[in-house]
Amino acid sequence: MIIKKYLHDIVIAIEAIFANKVKSLLTALGIIFGVAAVISMMAIGNGAEHEILEQIKMVGVNNIIVTPSDFVVGENNTNNSDEKNSGKKFSKGLTLMDVQAMKEIIPSVSKICPAVSFNYSAMIDGKSKPVVLEGTTENYFELFNINLQSGHLFNDFQDKSGQPVCIIGDNVKSVFFKQDDPVGKYIKCGKIWLKIIGVAERRDFTASASDEMGISSSDNKIFVPIQTLLLRFKDRSLIRADEVEKVNSNKGGGGGIIIIGGMEQKDDAIDEDRNINQLSKIVIQVKETEQLSATASVVKKMLLRRHSDLYDFEVTIPELLLKQQQRTKNIFNIVLGAIAGISLIVGGIGIMNIMLASVLERIREIGLRLSIGASKKDIVAQFLAESTLISITGGFIGIIFGVGLSMAITAIFDIKTIVSFFSIVIAFGVSAIVGISFGYIPAKKAAKKDPIESLRQ
Repeated sequence: MIIKKYLHDIVIAIEAIFANKVKSLLTALGIIFGVAAVISMMAIGNGAEHEILEQIKMVGVNNIIVTPSDFVVGENNTNNSDEKNSGKKFSKGLTLMDVQAMKEIIPSVSKICPAVSFNYSAMIDGKSKPVVLEGTTENYFELFNINLQSGHLFNDFQDKSGQPVCIIGDNVKSVFFKQDDPVGKYIKCGKIWLKIIGVAERRDFTASASDEMGISSSDNKIFVPIQTLLLRFKDRSLIRADEVEKVNSNKGGGGGIIIIGGMEQKDDAIDEDRNINQLSKIVIQVKETEQLSATASVVKKMLLRRHSDLYDFEVTIPELLLKQQQRTKNIFNIVLGAIAGISLIVGGIGIMNIMLASVLERIREIGLRLSIGASKKDIVAQFLAESTLISITGGFIGIIFGVGLSMAITAIFDIKTIVSFFSIVIAFGVSAIVGISFGYIPAKKAAKKDPIESLRQ
């Protein structure tokens, strides 16, 4: 009986809403935009967090990246100008000997792998495609979480003896082999024919990811054992014959002497962009996350000692940089969420104001209901039902707008958004609470009206 009674009050509230459609819609606008803002802002936050986690997965857990950096020959990290200008200090750059030394000396190192990258053209049956040729070891695939869709990794014999074998990326497979299985077939890279022993899985790669943090797409790469690349393709640590000829042809010149690769050469005979680093990067995996900073410090000191105190390298901890970036984005998302939440509160205040105005407009209706037997609870239930129904309806419409806005943000601005069920529940729940909370004051005010005084107006 009680349920039926209150159901009747809800029906009256619905009739009142439809009788004032424009006013009800304007009342709901604050809730609609508030809910849409909450859902879209939380979707942006979820997308940013997912992107960061994917990038952390791509750079690997507990990884340290060592890369070569530009430096002036003879310059060092001291403040002594005589030493800086002496030109006597020499570094071979990053080499395999650095890798071996770190592997043997630093106890916190779990795995370590070198990598060398060059741009080449891959070719099969007259079809050519520019690719990145990457020389590395099988540890590379584990450190960067690269799985194979078919085939297998390099074995020790292939790695140490420099066998002409390779693992290709998904884009390389799509261009040259379509739907065929490329494992066991051959592909020409530069002047060398390589036997394909595996195909790497496709990886989602964001353009904002930085190569400095070790993040790069594997889809357009051809991976070969590092000894294969150094023996059969190119080893930057070795002096080329054309460089020796340049030195001999310029012996009569007055250029200063510099040392590259252990040989004295005229500085005006050598290309200023000459890269003497044997390796493009060194990837180090630390056993425990807590050891990342300490290990990076040890690596830096060790390389400085081996490189004659020349800062010709950079040590980066991608995971810590990404986590710092994630914390920054989380703060930004909290601010956006707070702004969106404020819009919901503003919407609630709008509901309260409209309902208070509605009470003044409907004083005779309230007096009539009270005079024919309606209780104060019935009046409260009627006006509370109106505000709650407006909020809930606005919440449903806001959810649709919020999801649509999130999709539009992704399509127009290329920002990853993820709409979660949790954000929808939160936004809808808050809208319902706002409707009840801000609708109670007008409902209470309407119930306190004297029926006789109300009928006189």
